[in-house]
Order: sequence, then structure tokens, then C-alpha cells
Amino acid sequence: MKVSYHGHSVVKIETDKHQILIDPFITGNELTDLKVEDVRPDFILLTHGHSDHVGDTVELAKKHDALVICNFEMSTYLGWKGVKTHGMSIGGAYSFDFGRVKFTQAFHGTGFEEDGQIIYGGMPAGILVTIDGKTVFHAGDTGLFSDMKLIGDRHPIDLAFVPIGDNFTMGPEDAALSVEFLHPKQAVPIHYNTFPPIKQDPHHFASLCKEDVVKVLAPGDMIEL
Repeated sequence: MKVSYHGHSVVKIETDKHQILIDPFITGNELTDLKVEDVRPDFILLTHGHSDHVGDTVELAKKHDALVICNFEMSTYLGWKGVKTHGMSIGGAYSFDFGRVKFTQAFHGTGFEEDGQIIYGGMPAGILVTIDGKTVFHAGDTGLFSDMKLIGDRHPIDLAFVPIGDNFTMGPEDAALSVEFLHPKQAVPIHYNTFPPIKQDPHHFASLCKEDVVKVLAPGDMIEL
């Protein structure tokens, strides 16, 4: 499979048969190389309900009849919007046509503004995606927590996407420790430089990790597993 990074926390996974988008924040994302009209997902995975992760989910899902896989609360809300959904919760796993998905813990907030009110968006999560024996872990928005070691011990991870932006998530130092806990074969920094409070140097993060583990990807760059 081909796994590509597209700015902020946007990740695309392509197999021979399916295209999977994670956290498709495209409109308003100045770092992304994607255009909404060019993206044709079969499945959309959401780590949590913040607008810079849900992004263009509703438009894309309706246009391409894509199944949105997310936490139960967001699946209910998006279902009310006419979107086809599959709700999950922390610790749960499920097999889909493309592979197996498991939701893990993430320590963060969630929710979004609608009509002047904050709508609760359920618990934030990290997502393990296993396809043809290869596992990709998208940590979502999270702070560092010690159970990342348990996630890494129980699930051999080929490629991990970890936030480094600080302020809202882990910063580079904590993210480097998370890579040690997760011990993936490769790790990619995400959730940085999109907004002023999360300006970071990804190469500094890379320097804090074991040699050759971190791959700093520009939007559009791809890794083949």
C-alpha cells in the first residue's frame, strides 16, 4: 500500500482497490497539496471531532458515498447530516473491506462550534489500520501517555504518524519519547506549522529520535509499505 502525508494531520492510504483518508482537513489548510474536487475516498477515518480534523468529511462522504469510521458520538452526529457512518469506541476493532481498524486512547479534547454552541464530539482517539499484514498508526491529537508503550508492544507498527506541534498536543521532546514507546519501523511528524501556536522544526524532532526512524515528509510525499 501507499501512504502519503498531506499537511497538518491529513493522511491518505491507497491500496489496489481502496482509497482511505484520515482527518481530511483540506479547505482552509494552507499546507495541504490536496484539492477537494480531486479527492475520491472510499473510506474516511476521523481521530476526533475538531474542525481541523473533520474538515471536508461531510462533502467528500456524500459526494463519493464514502463510509466514515469514527467514534460513536461523531458517527451519530454525521449520520444526522446524511453521511454513511460506522461508529466505534476506544479499544474496539473491526474488519472492513480494506483491512482492520482499531481505536486507541488519545489524551485531548473534542468538540466543535455550531450555532454559537460547542457540540461534544465524543472521545478523541488514535487509529491503528492494518492492511495485508502492515500496520499504520495515526496517533491523532494527543499528549504523551505511558500506555503508548502498551500500544507498541501489542501492535507491531510499520509506520506511525505522531503530532509534534506542542500547545495543543505533544511537543518534539514528548513526541520523541512517544516514538520510543511505540517503536515503529518508521515515524512521521504531523500537526505542526499550520497555525502560529504550533510552529515547530520537524528536523529537530527527528534529531531527538533514533537514527533513520523519522521521515520528515512534505505535503504529497509518499511511503510505500
